[in-house]
Amino acid sequence: MRFGGIVATNDVTLEVRRGARHALIGPNGAGKTTLVNLLTGVLEPTAGRIVLEGEDITRLAPHQRVRRGMVRTFQINQLFNSMTPRETLALVVSQQRGLGGRWWQGLGANAQVGERCDQLLGQFRLAEVADQRVELLAYGKRRLLEIAIALACEPRLLLLDEPVAGVPAGEREELLQTVAALPADVSVLLIEHDMDLVFSFANRMTVLVNGTVLTEGDPDQIANDPQVKAVYLGHGEEAAHG
Repeated sequence: MRFGGIVATNDVTLEVRRGARHALIGPNGAGKTTLVNLLTGVLEPTAGRIVLEGEDITRLAPHQRVRRGMVRTFQINQLFNSMTPRETLALVVSQQRGLGGRWWQGLGANAQVGERCDQLLGQFRLAEVADQRVELLAYGKRRLLEIAIALACEPRLLLLDEPVAGVPAGEREELLQTVAALPADVSVLLIEHDMDLVFSFANRMTVLVNGTVLTEGDPDQIANDPQVKAVYLGHGEEAAHG
């Protein structure tokens, strides 16, 4: 991806396998957000292809990618403050099931929608705040609602963009446990600075530096890679000279 004379991502090849727990890490300015925006259709690449389950989706609009199963969360909350978690999820689930604008006719009007909302509220530890306005929720609960919304879209590939960013320490554990318990059949690409979350969650990791893939491997390989220690993790002798 080029912006004038700036190359934000350069020949990045990334394969996320079915059911993966794949983390994308790298220092600020590495190109992580640009890459996610390319994958999800916010940006159109200068060159290259994006393939989802064998289908070239490079030119599809973001909403068309969602329909095909690629769903993301954002670094900054994208929520309706005046709605409750139950109302928000009812809207998403109804839309997903082709009911369009009829969600407002009463949450009990469609038993399947109500049942799915209850499942999500329980799974994401939102049941006790289900009927509170979003603007009144603790920040950790807002993050949980965002991931619940993404899962309500029935993704095959879920992109989690810094899910614990800004979450106070006291609310993080609930979020970490919920992320760890995401359905095994949903492939997850996690973009995150929190190394505790990355290493506890991922079974595959890609390190991006200056818009280019530095290396890729399992968590042990990444933790012990001298280049990664030098440019990102800040450990050891290499970092002191980096």
